[in-house]
Amino acid sequence: MTRNDHALGKRTPEAPQEFSAAEIGALAHLYRGEVYRSTIWRTRLDTTTNWAVVTLGVALSIAFASPEASALPLILVGVLILLFLALEARRYRYFNVWRARSRWLETHFYAPMLEDGDLHTEENWQKVLAQDYVAPQFHISFATAMARRVRRNYLWILYIQALAYVGKLSIHPTPVQSFGAFLDRADIGPIPGEIVLAVGLLYCLAGAALSIWVTYADANNARRRGSSHSAIG
Repeated sequence: MTRNDHALGKRTPEAPQEFSAAEIGALAHLYRGEVYRSTIWRTRLDTTTNWAVVTLGVALSIAFASPEASALPLILVGVLILLFLALEARRYRYFNVWRARSRWLETHFYAPMLEDGDLHTEENWQKVLAQDYVAPQFHISFATAMARRVRRNYLWILYIQALAYVGKLSIHPTPVQSFGAFLDRADIGPIPGEIVLAVGLLYCLAGAALSIWVTYADANNARRRGSSHSAIG
């Protein structure tokens, strides 16, 4: 390190040191920017969830408008719900990037600063953060993002849709008298009601399975990561 580097208080691999006042100020602005970006993307997640809720509400209104109304809209709306879920999973992956960075700064910069004033730069957490800016990448897979959104919101939307469909078949146009009649009402053109209901059951079970899987996967990742300083997310 040159004499000028000593005068400017610069860090080098041969002589590491804590952050200067100017660098701390820059990190504070960086943290504020990451929190702002995560807030914006969090709002976008709410938007797609609202779309799913609204479209399901429209389908419910159409299906229950009269006893003679078809239950088909309650099935077709499932396609839109899956589309919104895919869009939301994509948005969640972006949100997770900004959230992970802000959380990294909270746990490795602000918390140590408030606790004992030692930023522990010898652990190289700042290099991990720098690498995430140099070569940004998603921290979770699309499947994990989708499963988290199902667990958080969409599982309940799927179950409301399924209950509404079963209720529609049960009471309209008249209360169903037997399970055979219930199956007949589930027919969609040439597709037997047994197949329609079986697909619907798999549809709901898949949502539940995703929720259970991601719960255990997140718990295992948290245990494995522990206090690691080698990766963000």
